[in-house]
Amino acid sequence: MRLLEALGDGIEAIDLAQPLEIGMPVSPTHPAFQFALRERHGDVVRADGITGSHEMIVLGGHVGTHMDALCHVAVDGRLFGGIPVADALRGGRYTAHGIDQVPPLVRRGVLFDVPTMRGVDRLAPGEPVRLDDLRAHGAPEPERGDVALVRTGWAQHWGDPPAYLGDRRGVPGLDAAAAAWLAGRGVAAVGADTVALEHIPPGAGPAALPVHRLLLAEHGINLIEVMNLEVLAARGAAEFLFVGAPLNVRGATGAPIRPLALIGP
Repeated sequence: MRLLEALGDGIEAIDLAQPLEIGMPVSPTHPAFQFALRERHGDVVRADGITGSHEMIVLGGHVGTHMDALCHVAVDGRLFGGIPVADALRGGRYTAHGIDQVPPLVRRGVLFDVPTMRGVDRLAPGEPVRLDDLRAHGAPEPERGDVALVRTGWAQHWGDPPAYLGDRRGVPGLDAAAAAWLAGRGVAAVGADTVALEHIPPGAGPAALPVHRLLLAEHGINLIEVMNLEVLAARGAAEFLFVGAPLNVRGATGAPIRPLALIGP
C-alpha cells in the first residue's frame, strides 16, 4: 500500500509484450509457438455439473517477448566472466548464468524513441540505430541500473511475419557503438521491438551478432527482444518505472517475459 501511495493516483500500466499466438513472427532458428486445448468444456462433466478446460502450450525460450540469459552466448567456449561452457552445463541445463538467476527488475526505464526523434514513422529495413541517435537532443540520459529500451517502430510489422523478420531486407537495430555506449553507462538490461535487438543488415540474416557478444558475453547485460513499444511511445514517456521478470525456468538460456511500464498522468 505504501508503494502505491508513493506512486500516486492515475498511474497507468502499459503492457510492453507482444501477444503469444499461433502464426506470430518467430525466428527460423527457434521452434514456433503452438497452442492447443487438451480438454474442452463438456469433455468431462463432474457430478456437480462443473466442467473444466485446459491447454497445452509449446514454445522455445526465445519466442515472443523474451529475455536472453547470459548463457545464451559464449565466445571461444566461455560465458560472461570467463566461465567455461563445459563447467556451466550439467544435465542439459546451465548452472551458471541461466535465466533463473535473473532477479525481478523493478527499475527506472528509459525509452529511446528513435523514429520520433528522426521525424519518421518507423526505421527502414536494415537501418542501424547509431550512437548519435542515443545522444540526440531530447533523448533520455541513461543511468547505472536503468533498463534502456530502443524503439524502431518495427512492432508495426507484427501482423506481417515476413516483413517483421526482415524478408532478406534486414531489420533495424542497435549497432555495436551504440550498444557499447549503453554498456558504458552501466544499464541493467537493454530491450527493443525487433526479433534480434541488434542491426541485421540486408542479406542472409544474422550471420554475425556483435551486439549480443558485447552486451551478453562481455558486459553481462541481459537483452529483452520482441517488445511492443508503440503505446509507450504514443504516451510520450521517455522515463518510467519498469517492472518485469522472466519465467523462472531453471538453467534455461532465455524465457518469456511480460514487462510493464508504469507511467504517471
